[in-house]
Amino acid sequence: MSSRPVLYSTAPPYRGEDPGDYARHLASVARWSEQAGCSGILVYTDNGLLDPWLCAQVVLQSTREIAPLVAVQPFYMHPYSVAKMIATLSFLYGRRIDLNMVAGGFKNDLVALGDDMPHDRRYDRLVEFTTIITRLLAGAGPVTFQGEFFRVQNLVLTPKVPAHLQPRVLASGSSEAGLAAARQLAALPVHYPAPAAELGETSKREDGSFGIRVGIVAREAEDDAWTVARKRFPEDRAGQLTHQLAMKVSDSSWHHRLSGLAKEQAERDAYWMVPFTNYKTFCPYLVGTYDRVGGELARYFERGCSTMILDVPIGTEELEHVTRAIRRGAELAGRA
Repeated sequence: MSSRPVLYSTAPPYRGEDPGDYARHLASVARWSEQAGCSGILVYTDNGLLDPWLCAQVVLQSTREIAPLVAVQPFYMHPYSVAKMIATLSFLYGRRIDLNMVAGGFKNDLVALGDDMPHDRRYDRLVEFTTIITRLLAGAGPVTFQGEFFRVQNLVLTPKVPAHLQPRVLASGSSEAGLAAARQLAALPVHYPAPAAELGETSKREDGSFGIRVGIVAREAEDDAWTVARKRFPEDRAGQLTHQLAMKVSDSSWHHRLSGLAKEQAERDAYWMVPFTNYKTFCPYLVGTYDRVGGELARYFERGCSTMILDVPIGTEELEHVTRAIRRGAELAGRA
């Protein structure tokens, strides 16, 4: 691979803010991300958040080019509704809408929805769900599909989505079932990664590519980076207890794997798990100098990482530090 990685940022989650304040914040984060060179912005979905499709529309209205990466869970809506939403937004705004396919969610959310399907079977459902969506969006003709979970007969999508607006499709690849589903769909598997030195060679798409979701705090000096990181994510006993409770009810393989990595982590490793174990975010962080963080990123890039989903940005200045570290990683990996 010779090109720099595709960058997505992440939209801020709704946490009970005033409606106007949240809408303005979401729009600002989307603009910051676009100015920093991100191709897209992830919009989460779960029972406690705002509807991701309506948030995606705010992103589209507030920016010129950036693509919303909408998290989609099969239990929330029919595959035709997803395809129709993409077709409508692409038609109205002339923009690409990307898909982040997720099989599950928080355990209590699934229970509340009446979804008691086992972990691996949810990925079987996800494959059928996504297959219908991508066939509809391809627009080759009426879609007929007879599956175990979904069935459609001579279904046609209007308006058609032109080739240059066809979505990128990403999917969780942190478990064996997730990786198998991503490969079957030709979707890009995305990981909450282990340190680059421990990354396996099997967690990739057939073409050798994969994506990672990480946060970054980087500065010229090591001490400066750690000062910023610890101020932003201080130790929080209440957050640690919430994390432990979430672990007890989670069947997510990535959640348990990251928790195990956190216990093994050495102080001041570039790979930092305190934000995760204090329930402040759901991804590992890379902390240190531009060279040190860039060196860790270079190892991911050399192993096939083609896409990065960054944590929620806190401002344009911080994004400059983040993108500087990523550029350094691309240079070290020969992908500048």
